[in-house]
Amino acid sequence: MTIDVSQQVYESDAEGWQRGLYDDLQATFRAPVVNWFFRTLAANQPAFLRYAWGQLKPAFETRAFARYVVEYRDTVLTVLEDDRTLPTYTPSAVGLSPAEFREARGQLVTLDTVVPRLAFVFDLLDTALSGDAVGTSPDETWESTAPFPESNTEQGRSVTMIPFEAVPDSLADTVADIQRVHGFDSGLPTIYRSLAQWPSLLETMWDDLEPVLESTAFEAACVSSWSSAEAHVSSLPYTPRLAPADLREMGLTDDDVTALRELADQFRHGPVETVLPAVTLYANVLGASGPRHLG
Repeated sequence: MTIDVSQQVYESDAEGWQRGLYDDLQATFRAPVVNWFFRTLAANQPAFLRYAWGQLKPAFETRAFARYVVEYRDTVLTVLEDDRTLPTYTPSAVGLSPAEFREARGQLVTLDTVVPRLAFVFDLLDTALSGDAVGTSPDETWESTAPFPESNTEQGRSVTMIPFEAVPDSLADTVADIQRVHGFDSGLPTIYRSLAQWPSLLETMWDDLEPVLESTAFEAACVSSWSSAEAHVSSLPYTPRLAPADLREMGLTDDDVTALRELADQFRHGPVETVLPAVTLYANVLGASGPRHLG
Protein backbone atom coordinates (compact mmCIF):
# COMPACT_ATOMS: atom_id res chain seq x y z
CA MET A 1 0.00 0.00 0.00
CA THR A 2 1.00 3.62 -0.43
CA ILE A 3 -0.08 6.71 1.45
CA ASP A 4 -2.26 9.06 -0.58
CA VAL A 5 -0.78 12.49 0.12
CA SER A 6 -3.79 14.15 -1.48
CA GLN A 7 -5.92 12.88 1.44
CA GLN A 8 -5.63 15.16 4.46
CA VAL A 9 -7.54 16.08 7.59
CA TYR A 10 -7.62 19.86 7.54
CA GLU A 11 -7.65 21.85 10.75
CA SER A 12 -11.24 22.94 10.16
CA ASP A 13 -12.33 19.29 9.94
CA ALA A 14 -10.35 17.85 12.86
CA GLU A 15 -12.45 16.65 15.77
CA GLY A 16 -11.93 14.86 19.07
CA TRP A 17 -8.39 13.71 19.79
CA GLN A 18 -7.23 14.89 16.36
CA ARG A 19 -8.37 18.42 17.17
CA GLY A 20 -6.51 18.23 20.45
CA LEU A 21 -3.39 16.86 18.80
CA TYR A 22 -3.45 19.63 16.20
CA ASP A 23 -3.74 22.21 18.98
CA ASP A 24 -0.82 20.54 20.76
CA LEU A 25 1.25 20.54 17.57
CA GLN A 26 0.74 24.27 17.13
CA ALA A 27 1.54 24.99 20.78
CA THR A 28 4.65 22.80 20.70
CA PHE A 29 5.86 24.13 17.35
CA ARG A 30 5.06 27.67 18.53
CA ALA A 31 3.38 28.45 15.23
CA PRO A 32 -0.27 28.67 14.08
CA VAL A 33 -0.07 25.99 11.39
CA VAL A 34 -0.36 22.20 11.01
CA ASN A 35 1.91 21.00 8.23
CA TRP A 36 0.77 18.93 5.26
CA PHE A 37 2.82 15.97 6.57
CA PHE A 38 0.79 15.73 9.77
CA ARG A 39 -2.51 16.34 8.00
CA THR A 40 -1.67 13.48 5.63
CA LEU A 41 -0.89 11.13 8.51
CA ALA A 42 -4.15 12.09 10.22
CA ALA A 43 -6.08 11.01 7.11
CA ASN A 44 -4.11 7.89 6.22
CA GLN A 45 -2.45 6.60 9.40
CA PRO A 46 -4.22 8.17 12.39
CA ALA A 47 -3.12 5.45 14.83
CA PHE A 48 0.51 6.01 13.87
CA LEU A 49 0.17 9.79 14.16
CA ARG A 50 -1.26 9.55 17.67
CA TYR A 51 1.46 7.12 18.78
CA ALA A 52 4.32 8.93 17.03
CA TRP A 53 3.41 12.34 18.43
CA GLY A 54 3.60 10.89 21.95
CA GLN A 55 7.11 9.67 21.13
CA LEU A 56 8.22 12.87 19.39
CA LYS A 57 6.82 15.65 21.55
CA PRO A 58 9.40 15.55 24.38
CA ALA A 59 12.18 16.19 21.84
CA PHE A 60 10.79 19.67 21.10
CA GLU A 61 10.65 20.82 24.69
CA THR A 62 14.30 21.11 25.70
CA ARG A 63 16.73 23.99 25.69
CA ALA A 64 18.99 21.92 23.43
CA PHE A 65 16.21 21.87 20.86
CA ALA A 66 15.86 25.65 21.11
CA ARG A 67 19.58 25.93 20.39
CA TYR A 68 19.26 23.60 17.41
CA VAL A 69 16.46 25.79 15.97
CA VAL A 70 18.53 28.98 15.99
CA GLU A 71 21.67 27.20 14.82
CA TYR A 72 19.77 25.67 11.89
CA ARG A 73 18.65 29.13 10.80
CA ASP A 74 22.06 30.69 11.32
CA THR A 75 23.77 27.90 9.42
CA VAL A 76 21.71 28.53 6.30
CA LEU A 77 22.02 32.30 6.37
CA THR A 78 25.70 32.52 7.28
CA VAL A 79 26.69 30.42 4.28
CA LEU A 80 24.59 32.56 1.93
CA GLU A 81 25.67 35.90 3.44
CA ASP A 82 29.31 34.89 3.11
CA ASP A 83 28.69 34.33 -0.60
CA ARG A 84 26.78 37.51 -1.49
CA THR A 85 24.72 40.43 -0.22
CA LEU A 86 21.10 39.35 0.08
CA PRO A 87 18.32 41.74 -0.98
CA THR A 88 15.84 43.45 1.33
CA TYR A 89 12.42 44.82 0.44
CA THR A 90 9.94 47.57 1.24
CA PRO A 91 6.21 47.33 0.47
CA SER A 92 6.44 49.68 -2.52
CA ALA A 93 9.41 47.78 -3.98
CA VAL A 94 7.30 44.64 -4.32
CA GLY A 95 4.04 46.35 -5.29
CA LEU A 96 2.20 45.76 -2.00
CA SER A 97 0.32 47.97 0.40
CA PRO A 98 1.71 48.14 3.95
CA ALA A 99 -1.13 45.89 5.14
CA GLU A 100 -0.43 43.29 2.45
CA PHE A 101 3.27 43.43 3.24
CA ARG A 102 2.58 42.82 6.95
CA GLU A 103 0.37 39.83 6.11
CA ALA A 104 2.94 38.26 3.80
CA ARG A 105 5.68 38.88 6.33
CA GLY A 106 3.58 37.40 9.16
CA GLN A 107 2.99 34.21 7.20
CA LEU A 108 6.71 33.90 6.53
CA VAL A 109 7.37 34.31 10.26
CA THR A 110 5.25 31.21 10.81
CA LEU A 111 6.89 29.21 8.04
CA ASP A 112 10.36 30.18 9.24
CA THR A 113 9.41 29.00 12.73
CA VAL A 114 8.29 25.53 11.64
CA VAL A 115 11.07 24.76 9.11
CA PRO A 116 13.79 23.62 11.55
CA ARG A 117 11.20 21.55 13.40
CA LEU A 118 10.03 19.87 10.22
CA ALA A 119 13.61 19.12 9.17
CA PHE A 120 14.13 17.41 12.52
CA VAL A 121 10.91 15.38 12.22
CA PHE A 122 11.65 14.28 8.67
CA ASP A 123 15.21 13.24 9.46
CA LEU A 124 14.26 11.42 12.66
CA LEU A 125 11.40 9.47 11.09
CA ASP A 126 13.42 8.61 8.00
CA THR A 127 16.20 7.30 10.24
CA ALA A 128 13.98 5.39 12.64
CA LEU A 129 11.64 3.89 10.03
CA SER A 130 14.67 2.70 8.06
CA GLY A 131 15.65 0.68 11.11
CA ASP A 132 18.62 2.85 12.04
CA ALA A 133 19.19 4.03 15.58
CA VAL A 134 18.51 7.57 16.80
CA GLY A 135 20.06 9.16 19.86
CA THR A 136 23.31 7.34 19.20
CA SER A 137 25.43 10.12 20.75
CA PRO A 138 23.22 11.46 23.55
CA ASP A 139 23.93 14.98 24.73
CA GLU A 140 24.81 14.94 28.42
CA THR A 141 24.86 18.70 29.01
CA TRP A 142 22.40 20.66 31.13
CA GLU A 143 20.74 21.96 27.97
CA SER A 144 19.82 18.46 26.82
CA THR A 145 17.11 18.08 29.46
CA ALA A 146 16.50 21.67 30.57
CA PRO A 147 13.16 23.19 29.49
CA PHE A 148 12.68 25.13 26.28
CA PRO A 149 13.17 28.83 27.17
CA GLU A 150 10.37 31.34 26.96
CA SER A 151 10.57 33.22 23.69
CA ASN A 152 9.89 36.86 22.88
CA THR A 153 9.92 36.31 19.13
CA GLU A 154 7.22 37.81 16.95
CA GLN A 155 3.97 35.86 16.65
CA GLY A 156 3.40 34.66 13.13
CA ARG A 157 0.11 34.67 11.24
CA SER A 158 -1.94 31.70 10.10
CA VAL A 159 -0.72 30.49 6.73
CA THR A 160 -3.15 30.80 3.81
CA MET A 161 -2.44 29.46 0.35
CA ILE A 162 -3.81 29.87 -3.13
CA PRO A 163 -4.85 26.57 -4.79
CA PHE A 164 -2.32 25.54 -7.40
CA GLU A 165 -5.03 25.57 -10.06
CA ALA A 166 -5.79 29.20 -9.21
CA VAL A 167 -2.23 30.54 -9.52
CA PRO A 168 -2.45 33.50 -11.96
CA ASP A 169 -1.40 32.88 -15.54
CA SER A 170 1.00 35.80 -15.17
CA LEU A 171 3.11 33.57 -12.90
CA ALA A 172 3.32 30.66 -15.37
CA ASP A 173 7.00 31.20 -16.20
CA THR A 174 7.87 31.75 -12.55
CA VAL A 175 6.04 28.57 -11.53
CA ALA A 176 7.85 26.56 -14.21
CA ASP A 177 11.20 27.87 -12.97
CA ILE A 178 10.34 27.11 -9.34
CA GLN A 179 9.38 23.54 -10.25
CA ARG A 180 12.60 23.10 -12.22
CA VAL A 181 14.89 24.47 -9.53
CA HIS A 182 13.34 22.44 -6.70
CA GLY A 183 12.62 19.32 -8.74
CA PHE A 184 8.82 19.25 -8.65
CA ASP A 185 7.01 17.44 -11.45
CA SER A 186 3.77 19.24 -10.60
CA GLY A 187 2.24 21.50 -8.00
CA LEU A 188 3.94 23.91 -5.62
CA PRO A 189 4.95 23.63 -1.97
CA THR A 190 3.38 25.71 0.78
CA ILE A 191 5.90 28.57 0.70
CA TYR A 192 5.21 29.36 -2.94
CA ARG A 193 1.43 28.93 -2.77
CA SER A 194 1.48 31.37 0.13
CA LEU A 195 3.60 33.93 -1.72
CA ALA A 196 1.49 33.47 -4.89
CA GLN A 197 -1.33 35.29 -3.09
CA TRP A 198 0.73 38.40 -3.92
CA PRO A 199 1.95 37.81 -7.49
CA SER A 200 4.14 40.91 -7.65
CA LEU A 201 5.89 39.86 -4.43
CA LEU A 202 6.58 36.31 -5.61
CA GLU A 203 7.74 37.44 -9.04
CA THR A 204 10.11 40.07 -7.61
CA MET A 205 11.56 37.75 -4.98
CA TRP A 206 11.99 34.89 -7.42
CA ASP A 207 13.75 37.10 -9.98
CA ASP A 208 16.19 38.20 -7.27
CA LEU A 209 16.64 34.87 -5.49
CA GLU A 210 16.68 32.34 -8.33
CA PRO A 211 20.44 32.89 -8.83
CA VAL A 212 20.96 32.34 -5.10
CA LEU A 213 18.95 29.11 -5.14
CA GLU A 214 21.00 27.81 -8.07
CA SER A 215 24.33 28.71 -6.49
CA THR A 216 26.93 26.41 -4.98
CA ALA A 217 26.55 28.41 -1.77
CA PHE A 218 22.91 27.39 -1.52
CA GLU A 219 23.89 23.75 -2.12
CA ALA A 220 26.31 24.10 0.80
CA ALA A 221 23.61 25.73 2.93
CA CYS A 222 21.26 22.81 2.24
CA VAL A 223 23.91 20.29 3.25
CA SER A 224 24.72 22.24 6.40
CA SER A 225 21.08 22.62 7.43
CA TRP A 226 20.32 18.92 7.09
CA SER A 227 23.55 18.11 8.90
CA SER A 228 22.25 20.23 11.80
CA ALA A 229 19.05 18.20 11.88
CA GLU A 230 20.95 14.91 11.69
CA ALA A 231 23.26 15.98 14.52
CA HIS A 232 20.34 16.83 16.78
CA VAL A 233 18.65 13.49 16.01
CA SER A 234 21.87 11.78 17.06
CA SER A 235 22.17 13.84 20.24
CA LEU A 236 18.72 13.13 21.71
CA PRO A 237 19.02 12.26 25.40
CA TYR A 238 16.37 9.53 25.08
CA THR A 239 15.28 7.11 22.38
CA PRO A 240 11.85 7.54 20.76
CA ARG A 241 10.39 4.11 20.02
CA LEU A 242 9.70 4.50 16.32
CA ALA A 243 11.61 1.60 14.79
CA PRO A 244 9.68 -0.85 12.58
CA ALA A 245 9.58 -3.41 15.39
CA ASP A 246 8.03 -0.84 17.73
CA LEU A 247 5.32 -0.03 15.19
CA ARG A 248 4.49 -3.69 14.68
CA GLU A 249 4.14 -4.06 18.44
CA MET A 250 1.53 -1.29 18.48
CA GLY A 251 -0.48 -3.05 15.79
CA LEU A 252 0.74 -1.80 12.42
CA THR A 253 1.20 -4.30 9.60
CA ASP A 254 4.30 -4.76 7.47
CA ASP A 255 2.49 -2.95 4.64
CA ASP A 256 1.75 -0.03 6.98
CA VAL A 257 5.38 0.20 8.03
CA THR A 258 6.57 0.09 4.42
CA ALA A 259 4.15 2.86 3.43
CA LEU A 260 5.28 5.04 6.33
CA ARG A 261 8.93 4.42 5.48
CA GLU A 262 8.28 5.49 1.88
CA LEU A 263 6.46 8.62 3.03
CA ALA A 264 9.30 9.57 5.38
CA ASP A 265 11.82 9.02 2.59
CA GLN A 266 9.76 11.23 0.27
CA PHE A 267 9.70 14.10 2.76
CA ARG A 268 13.34 13.73 3.74
CA HIS A 269 15.00 13.12 0.37
CA GLY A 270 12.64 14.65 -2.18
CA PRO A 271 12.39 18.29 -3.28
CA VAL A 272 11.84 19.29 0.36
CA GLU A 273 15.63 19.05 0.76
CA THR A 274 15.92 22.42 -0.98
CA VAL A 275 12.51 23.86 -0.11
CA LEU A 276 13.03 24.02 3.66
CA PRO A 277 16.31 25.99 3.49
CA ALA A 278 14.70 28.22 0.85
CA VAL A 279 11.97 29.18 3.33
CA THR A 280 14.68 30.43 5.69
CA LEU A 281 16.09 32.54 2.86
CA TYR A 282 12.70 34.02 1.88
CA ALA A 283 11.90 34.86 5.49
CA ASN A 284 15.24 36.57 5.96
CA VAL A 285 15.00 38.87 2.94
CA LEU A 286 11.48 39.93 3.95
CA GLY A 287 12.58 40.69 7.51
CA ALA A 288 10.58 37.75 8.90
CA SER A 289 13.39 35.53 10.11
CA GLY A 290 13.55 34.44 13.73
CA PRO A 291 16.58 34.71 16.05
CA ARG A 292 19.90 33.23 15.04
CA HIS A 293 21.37 32.96 18.52
CA LEU A 294 19.94 31.57 21.74
CA GLY A 295 19.63 34.27 24.38
